[in-house]
Amino acid sequence: MSTHIFWNNLVVPITPNDTVASALIYAGIREFSKHNSGATGAVFCGIGQCQGCLVQNERDQWVEACLTPCEPNARFRSASPDESPHD
Repeated sequence: MSTHIFWNNLVVPITPNDTVASALIYAGIREFSKHNSGATGAVFCGIGQCQGCLVQNERDQWVEACLTPCEPNARFRSASPDESPHD
């Protein structure tokens, strides 16, 4: 039985103790959002300090992908430029 999360409606496999960021990186996904400035959001520090990896969960809350544990079938999405909390 495979365990996964959903990223922008794509199925991303997860393993025990994965964070959202690690699961996305293992799946080859490196850009987590786009900003109005043209920059992309991604993991930088890996400890939640820089907030470069912010994504939205299924409750439309901003969470740090590097700190958020994966739970089976959880849904996450990238932010569009007009939604970015950094712009």
